Amino acid sequence: MDNVSYSHFIDGERLYLREVRIEDVNDDYYRWMNDEEITAYTESRFRPYSIHQLKDYVSKMDGETNSIFLAIVDKATDKHVGNIKLGNINWIHRIGDIGIIIGEKNYWGKGYATEAIKLLTAYAFHKLNLHKVWAVCYDLNKGSIGAFKKAGFNEEGLLKEHYFYKGKYINEIIFGLTSEDFSKLEGIV
Repeated sequence: MDNVSYSHFIDGERLYLREVRIEDVNDDYYRWMNDEEITAYTESRFRPYSIHQLKDYVSKMDGETNSIFLAIVDKATDKHVGNIKLGNINWIHRIGDIGIIIGEKNYWGKGYATEAIKLLTAYAFHKLNLHKVWAVCYDLNKGSIGAFKKAGFNEEGLLKEHYFYKGKYINEIIFGLTSEDFSKLEGIV
C-alpha cells in the first residue's frame, strides 16, 4: 500500500471514528482550536485560527496520502467531540504517528481518548499493515500520557527540555507500540 486513498470508518464501543468533513468546522470546532485550555499542550496554541484557516486545513488533510484525519464521534449523541490523526505514515518503514485532541471538555477523563487511540491503532495494524505506531506529548500532559499508556503504548524515550512552555523548557515523552506488542495485548499471539 503506497498511500491512503479510501474512506475510513472505525466503529467502537462508545464512539466511532470517521473522516473529518468541512461541515465539521463549525462554531464548536472553532472554539476548540482557539481555547487555551484545550490547546495548551499542542503546537496549535501559538496562534488563533479563523474558520477559514480551519476549513483549509481540513480540505488539505482530505487530499493527504500519508495521513488519516478522523473525527471522534459519540455514538449515543452523534456529537463530534474531538479529532485523531494517524500522520507521517511511512509506507517503506510501515510506521506512523498519532495525535489526538478531545475538544469537548465534558468528555475529558472518561476514557474517550483511550478508546479512540485503541481503535485507530488497531486499524493501523490490521487494515494498513503498519509495523509501529508512535506518539509524543509534553510531560505535563497527564491526560495524554494516561490515555496512551492505557492504550498499551510504551514510554520509549524522553527529549529533555524540548519545548518552551510558559516561560520554561519542558520535556517531551515519546511513546511507541509495535504490531507484535499490540497483538499480545489483544491476546492474538
